[in-house]
Amino acid sequence: MSDELPLDLEQLSEKSGYILDEEVLRQTHSISPDVEIKKSSNGLVLIPQPTDSPRDPLNWPRQKKMTILFMLGCCAFTADYSAATGASALIPQAEEWNITPDTVNHATAGNTFMLGAGGVVAVWLSYYLGRVPVLLYFSLLSAATAVWSANAQSFESYMASRILNGFFAVAAAAGGLMIINDIFYFHERARMINLWSTMLILSPFLGPCFMAAIVDTHSWRDGMWLNFAIISGTLVAVVLIGDESYYPRSVPIHSIPNIQGDSRYMRLLGVSQVRTRYTSTSLMGAAIRPMRTILKPPVIIICLYYFFDFGWTIANNTTISVFAIPGYNLRPSGLAALYVAPIVGAIIGMASGHFLFDITGKLYAKRNGGRLEPESRLLPLWLVLPTKIIGYNLIGSALEHRWNIYVLAVGWGLHNFSTIFTTSAVSAYVADAYPAVSGESAAWLNFARALGGFIVGYVQISWAESSGTQVEYGIQSAIMGAAFVFFVVPLQIWGRTLRHRFGPVKLEHEVHRQNN
Repeated sequence: MSDELPLDLEQLSEKSGYILDEEVLRQTHSISPDVEIKKSSNGLVLIPQPTDSPRDPLNWPRQKKMTILFMLGCCAFTADYSAATGASALIPQAEEWNITPDTVNHATAGNTFMLGAGGVVAVWLSYYLGRVPVLLYFSLLSAATAVWSANAQSFESYMASRILNGFFAVAAAAGGLMIINDIFYFHERARMINLWSTMLILSPFLGPCFMAAIVDTHSWRDGMWLNFAIISGTLVAVVLIGDESYYPRSVPIHSIPNIQGDSRYMRLLGVSQVRTRYTSTSLMGAAIRPMRTILKPPVIIICLYYFFDFGWTIANNTTISVFAIPGYNLRPSGLAALYVAPIVGAIIGMASGHFLFDITGKLYAKRNGGRLEPESRLLPLWLVLPTKIIGYNLIGSALEHRWNIYVLAVGWGLHNFSTIFTTSAVSAYVADAYPAVSGESAAWLNFARALGGFIVGYVQISWAESSGTQVEYGIQSAIMGAAFVFFVVPLQIWGRTLRHRFGPVKLEHEVHRQNN
């Protein structure tokens, strides 16, 4: 087995674009014919280049990679599912505790905010303890706080449990991008991100859907027990199939501790990683990584776009029951049926995105001499912006004028169809723009999304009561459009210039002990 480090194509690509054609790559970077370049079965250059070690996660069998992705998607699902499942219980909870639905919604808003804060902490710890231990311990604490929510006897206790649950439920939603980067190649990532983000986007609609169906005939506490069961199921999945995906590929193979020689459960608990200093990143060094990442202008810009674009989606989802139940004289079962619309929209968006990201990428590369820039990932946003704005305005107008409920459903489906593309596009963009800190970039995206939902969730109901949903949703749609113009368009034009001018994120130097 060769101990020579493979060519660092990710570092080259970060500077000058991703090139998947070997001949073009060699000419562009003057790579000698003597330097081996590994390719996929269909001839695409593999970025990053895998090592010769079977311990390298890039060399894991395809079945193991897809199983890990499925587990990751299920864990990510629990974050927004848990956050939004209380949305359909606002009215029965308000009646039980003799408070207003708006006050009960503060618990959901608090949970949403902690999704952002918990995500940054989860990614920070993942670079110190390893990926899978953080996923395990956060899932365990998420399950514990879900039990607390189901048993809470006062609103104060319930709110405290929901806030803590948000902090711990988010590990896979915030850190998923970094694990996808660990185990998949560049040409595979957009499709894998699309699958992962679909689970993430489906969850906040399935949560209220299931809760609404339950409260029609049972207590809202049964819905919270279902939340606990789902979180517990993902915890079991982590225990049964989770494995450490981090691999220090910038270090000679003989210097990398062989944690694969330990029991998988030792890696799962983090014992192997801590004992061997596998990640080689200090606690402070891991903490500095997110700070250095957010200082890069492209990261700030795309996070601002996500903040102004996605917060309305969260607020609409968590408060729509307050408008739709009295407006359409719905029983909870009818509300559950209404939530099918955004679910269908998300599924269609996932299926469409699976092909669209590849098509736009190939067209972009063809027009740019075989080179793919990260900004190419933003192209689908131009295509779905109209459906996003039309769909959201249909929601507001239908609620205001009591239009046929199918108009409301179509608007919601259109908007969520577009939301899938938005999440996949911005996630793929930061992963390609700063591959070395994809986890930190994703954590800040998650923070921006959660912060937007937290702020808007506090004002959504009172704003609708004072201005009406048509005006409210119209203004919110205008803000979405303005965010696209002020943030996405400049990135599309000057993103490459900004990345080159401010350079890559500087990281703590990795040092591993030499094996004796």
